[in-house]
Formats: sequence, C-alpha cells, structure tokens
Amino acid sequence: AGHSADPPEWFRIEHYADCLAVFLTVLGFRRAHVVGLSFGGMVALSLAGRRPDVPLSLVLLGAYAGWRGSLAPEETKARLDSCLRLSEAAPEEFVRALTPSMFSDSVPEDARGAFAGAVRRFSASGFRTMSLASAEADLRDVLPNVRVPTLLVYGDRDVRAPLAIAEALRAGIAGSELVVLPGVGHVSSVEAPNEVSRVLHGFLRSVEAGERNLRG
Repeated sequence: AGHSADPPEWFRIEHYADCLAVFLTVLGFRRAHVVGLSFGGMVALSLAGRRPDVPLSLVLLGAYAGWRGSLAPEETKARLDSCLRLSEAAPEEFVRALTPSMFSDSVPEDARGAFAGAVRRFSASGFRTMSLASAEADLRDVLPNVRVPTLLVYGDRDVRAPLAIAEALRAGIAGSELVVLPGVGHVSSVEAPNEVSRVLHGFLRSVEAGERNLRG
C-alpha cells in the first residue's frame, strides 16, 4: 500500500501469498525463514498453508489468522468499514486516525514520526485491497497444519492484535512459542527494534541448531 504497484482489486490473502512464493523463486530461494508483522503475518500463514514446502520457520509478529479468523464478526465489520472510510481520507487525516493504535503511549517520538512519514505516502487503492483481503481471510484451518518451528511475538500493549489472539494462535499451532514484549504496541519492530532483533536472532539460532542435530 506504499511504493509498490497497486494490486488488482480482486486480490485476496492467497494471492499475496502466491506472489511471495514467486518472489522467492525469482530471487533463487527454494526455502526461507518467513517473518511477517500484522498483515504480513497473515501472508506468511497463507504461504505456509498453500506452499508448506517453502517456509523453514515462521515468525509471526502481532499477527492474525485473518480478521475473520481472529476477530468477532462485528469487530471485523467495524474495522473494515473504518479502513474503507480512511482510504478516502487526506494523508494527514489518515495518519492521525491510524498511528495511535499502532504503538504504546511510551513509543519514542522519532519512531512514531518515521512511521507516520511512511504511512503518509499510502496508496488508497492498495490500502482498500489490503483491508478487504484482511477482513475476508480466515486462516484457522491452516494453524493445525503448520509443521515448521513457529515463533509468535506480541506486545502486551497491542490494541489491534491483543494477547487473546496470540493465545489462540499458540493453541492452534502445535509446538509454537509465544514471546510477549512488555510495554510494546502493535508495530513492535518499529517501537522495540532491539528487543525484536534479539528475540528473532535467538529463535533462528535455535532453529539452525535443531537442523544441524537432525543432520547428525
């Protein structure tokens, strides 16, 4: 929903996942460790369901099993209606409406400002398509079929993907690990980059160690 070309209006979460699979192929990667935040987490889950041969591991930050798969129907409708209205807003109004729910109250102002600057350049068409894809996605049937190491990372101040969603994903994905970041909101990689990097590095080292053990 930024500098990328706008996707077709009919794009849904499975189409984004298919694009990711082709993108990896073009880059020459047969498999990859896949990390996704929020909408990116939905894409990662969809990829795991459609192309289970691709992910070596999954890291899902502030993710959902789709809005329809993680939120109550009335909340999904309200969120979609809000996003569709915002897609018609002027950039400053878009930033003012969206940014507060992305962070905790203690986020550094420079991090908030940098995020707002990126959001200000949003594509209305791309944002609408992304919102519709999020609202219609229900990936709950994917969860029990995830067979790779999976890490869930959530902030305890996340009002968009609260911990109840994290617990549902942990219950649905066998063997998954949940890390809760204290005092952190939804866009954890912006608000707490050092903590997120530390958690990611530790997880990936453990995955690689497990692979070495399997190889003998």
